[in-house]
Amino acid sequence: MSGVHVIWFKRDLRVHDHAALAAAVASGAPILPLYIFEPGYWALPEHSRRQFDFVRDSLEELDAALKARGTKLVIRMGSAIDVFSALHQKHGIAAIHAHEETGLQWTFDRDRAVRRWARNAGISLREQPQNGVQRALQSRDGWANQWEAFMRRPRLVAPEALKPSAADSEEWPLPQDFGLGADDCPQRQKGGRMAAVDCLRSFLESRGRTYQKSMSSPLTAADACSRLSPHLAFGTVSIREAWQAAQKAQHEHGRSGDTGFAASIGSFISRLQWHCHFIQKLEDQTSIESRNLHPGYDGLRPEPLAGDPRLAAWIEGRTGFPFLDACMRSLRETGWLNFRMRAMVMGFASHHLWLDWKQPAEHLAALFTDFEPGIHYPQAQMQSATTGMNTPRIYNPVKQSQDQDPDGAFIRRWVPELSGLPAEWLHAPWEAPASVRARAGIVLGQTYPMRIVDHMAAAEEARSRIFAVRKRAGHGAQADALQARHGSKRSGIPFRGQQAARRQAVPRAPEPAQLSFDLHLTPPSQAHAS
Repeated sequence: MSGVHVIWFKRDLRVHDHAALAAAVASGAPILPLYIFEPGYWALPEHSRRQFDFVRDSLEELDAALKARGTKLVIRMGSAIDVFSALHQKHGIAAIHAHEETGLQWTFDRDRAVRRWARNAGISLREQPQNGVQRALQSRDGWANQWEAFMRRPRLVAPEALKPSAADSEEWPLPQDFGLGADDCPQRQKGGRMAAVDCLRSFLESRGRTYQKSMSSPLTAADACSRLSPHLAFGTVSIREAWQAAQKAQHEHGRSGDTGFAASIGSFISRLQWHCHFIQKLEDQTSIESRNLHPGYDGLRPEPLAGDPRLAAWIEGRTGFPFLDACMRSLRETGWLNFRMRAMVMGFASHHLWLDWKQPAEHLAALFTDFEPGIHYPQAQMQSATTGMNTPRIYNPVKQSQDQDPDGAFIRRWVPELSGLPAEWLHAPWEAPASVRARAGIVLGQTYPMRIVDHMAAAEEARSRIFAVRKRAGHGAQADALQARHGSKRSGIPFRGQQAARRQAVPRAPEPAQLSFDLHLTPPSQAHAS
């Protein structure tokens, strides 16, 4: 019994700015870095092969970083309690160090069970915050200032050397061990610290210049957005590292006179706070994953039927709305979609198809390599108008197509069966004269689906039903209570949009530690990793 200190890696797959790792090192005890592949976790409908592969990439780099520091990543497969029990019996666990995780109800329940087990076993379980989200928060008043204070703290130095334990790693599992099937995401982002740093550097140095105006269209967003979302979701880079690097870049672009670039970085900084603001919602109320935030919307939409053909058509990109189908097909192939289009596709399922949000949200989660529960489920409810706090917004898929893909380049890439249509008819092919469709080789209902619904009539019907709920007695009082608990005004979220850009175009100078910021890639044998 050596009294090892376990670092339980979950969605924090790095050695830099890692509070749990730093605490374990400070103990002076042998270190056992642990990752558990949990069958129950990977069996959840929100999880998928693309996420598994991203995690596997990231774990391989994490293992290399640990080996460069004198130890290795210990892999286990099984339930967390079974794994900890076996390790404790063989090696004697003195303490378990981990970051707090805001995840699905499954992970909340798992963590509570591990805390009970550790308490009964006499083992110290020490959990650290990692992204400014606050556990057991009593009030949102002043939240944003507290969040920024967390972001401004010095980043934790990655250890130069780690004292190894005697634990050996088991064989790394394959996706097939969890029934995850074949790779179905050929253009998935690569996981790991190196890819995260490359994304962040290229965005802050060049790609992010047009971020503000390019983020809405899927044509431009794939390059102009940071693409850091899966790395933040699985923790290959910390949000504090991203925030401090962005602060430095914004200051430098502003100082050089490139106020447009500085404003774009300012928008990115505000979205990092927005990122945690939404995760805080799920941290405060885990039922957002499974129940309408506002109970007034209970029963508004029918319970989903098994094998609903509308759900299948939507998820497979066969709705007959070319731009929406292009978005869904692109998502299936790449694992990523820009935020505005995520809102549109979720809203289409909830409003135009009048599907209860839970099944579409689960399907979308599995398609997102960057699935982040604390953003995904509050957003699914917001786009489905079940929060009671937000004004319902129903996207018109044809107008979005005309606005975001006016020449039809995105549609032609992902819906090639329509590529012969002139741009003027590409957004709504059912309106094209039969002769035009014939020349393009298109037969609606055969070569391309008929539109699944009259989108204008469906939107009007959805709007009528939603506003009927909003007019009911008691709706407003419940909405006010939810706003007080979760709303951005009380949390201190800063100004958005053009006003934000004007305010942030000339940023204040960052802290000295931020000015010297470096995103380290080299191992400690070659450079000091701070």
